[in-house]
Amino acid sequence: MPNGQWYPPEWPDRIRALAAGELTPAAPRRAATVLLLRDAAEGPHVHMLRRRTSMAFAGGAYAYPGGGVDPRDEHPVRWAGPSLESWAERLGVSGTQEAQAIVCAAVRETFEEAGVLLAGGTADSVVDDTTGEDWEKDREALVARELSFADFLERRGLVLRSDLLGAWARWITPEFESRRYDTWFFAAVLPAGQRTRDVSTEADRTVWIRPAEAAAGYDRGELTMMPPTVSTLRTLAPFASAAEALAAAGDQDLTPVLARARLEGDELILSWPGHDEFTKHIPTGGGAGGDAGEAADPGTDRGTTPGSAGGAR
Repeated sequence: MPNGQWYPPEWPDRIRALAAGELTPAAPRRAATVLLLRDAAEGPHVHMLRRRTSMAFAGGAYAYPGGGVDPRDEHPVRWAGPSLESWAERLGVSGTQEAQAIVCAAVRETFEEAGVLLAGGTADSVVDDTTGEDWEKDREALVARELSFADFLERRGLVLRSDLLGAWARWITPEFESRRYDTWFFAAVLPAGQRTRDVSTEADRTVWIRPAEAAAGYDRGELTMMPPTVSTLRTLAPFASAAEALAAAGDQDLTPVLARARLEGDELILSWPGHDEFTKHIPTGGGAGGDAGEAADPGTDRGTTPGSAGGAR
């Protein structure tokens, strides 16, 4: 039975063009996505969105809240948790502003897409309710880019709780994709009192699901996903609680995963180093065929639904 690995039909032609030197790879855009967890009787569940089937890129695929970095995510914010220097080292970036922007994007996108905010009035508190008309107006203003995340936090007197996030993985959209993302995946636990809301304009369904159950749905071909999503689900599955998973984030490998494509005889071979289950063999004489890979999609990135990124949004 084929699995649910999403594969865009234009990839073989683009892979051939790249191999022939006829395609110049686009520079990947920074992005962040969040594996939001909560405990249930049978173990932790993760929050997932299903991209609208009408979307040109990965329509119907399940992903996590996330999206591209807004340049204003580098603006100074009140900060709690590990230092920016330590975040830069962990994320593998050269500067503290870049590290802050990536973490801010993760927190901002989680609020924009799920209504959950990893911030509090002090360095050791967290908002316990983000419902109500005033919160919704701010969320919509963030989505429309009418309000920067730094200004949102400042106006509400909030501290960004970077200690509530744990960097989990990093995937980069393949070089042959037209829109590319360098996506960091983070784990986080749903704060007490808060609840997710179905507010993403690019999703037609949201679910809380056990990581192992979601991965099994992919294996059966019932749930469509891209490699970064499936891979992170599999690494989440062994943990007995959301807190245990978050505590293990520091042990996760953040070596960037970038798909490789090569011509071998009469086949195109598409692979993700270290992730053999996603390897695909594509006959050079045919078109794409249905079940192969994915770019690292940060998720549901408004307007840039793309080969979205290294991850999932």
